Amino acid sequence: MTLRGHFLIATPAIHRGFFNRSLTYLCQHDEGGAMGIVVNQRLDITFIEMAQYLAMPTDSEMPDFPILAGGPISNDHGFVLHGPTGEWEGSQAVCHDISLTTSRDILCALAAGKGPEECLVALGYAGWAPGQLEAEIADNSWLTVAADRQTLFHSDTSQKLAEAGRKLGIDIDLLTASAGHA
Repeated sequence: MTLRGHFLIATPAIHRGFFNRSLTYLCQHDEGGAMGIVVNQRLDITFIEMAQYLAMPTDSEMPDFPILAGGPISNDHGFVLHGPTGEWEGSQAVCHDISLTTSRDILCALAAGKGPEECLVALGYAGWAPGQLEAEIADNSWLTVAADRQTLFHSDTSQKLAEAGRKLGIDIDLLTASAGHA
């Protein structure tokens, strides 16, 4: 079973490091491994600041938004999760109406105010070798739930983890790494 298009909710078993209290959107999951973007960790840079650093002209009417820490791998490369799919050079479909794009053309379009309305821009990604994610799920490091557009694109970054937990009917802040015995 593929978990592509699902959220990975970090449990308290991941009590330190990059993935502590993280929410990851899985873009790929198959026999070759898994790849996702962490969607609830902000960097201390905004899109306008990044566009200026990359010498991209920006539209004065463009709303500014945070850049996310997408994961510990290739954190100097940009990844744009967006919908609808569009015609961007480096796009790959994740689900029927959500894509992941890694090409500069989408960043230029966003800076000009002509990019997709629903988007997240991240630096870096998360990756798992074949069987690694399944083993981590079996070890209770992750909970999974089908992703939804509201949480992914429209919720405040600081609320995404709690919202994904509520989709499972849990309060993520009440989870514990300790197991009880009856």
